Amino acid sequence: MARKPNAAFMKPLTPSPTLAAVIGTKAMPRTEVTKKLWQYIKKNGLQDKKNRRMINADDKLKPVFGGKNQVSMFDMTRLVAAHLK
Repeated sequence: MARKPNAAFMKPLTPSPTLAAVIGTKAMPRTEVTKKLWQYIKKNGLQDKKNRRMINADDKLKPVFGGKNQVSMFDMTRLVAAHLK
């Protein structure tokens, strides 16, 4: 029997205006939000060169990251969650 995807993960969430500046304004599931964030991070080379687990914030990401210049991948998920409804 196939595993049913977790409904909470699939529920479309609306990004805050701050987050929308990075991933767009369309409501999307968390999984899609994370995917779009990573596309943005890779496109702009924001992954730290020495420590790949760290994400460097640019002007658009800084407000999403609560004003921090750098956050870990794990903190990023938590900080982004605050920008979703």
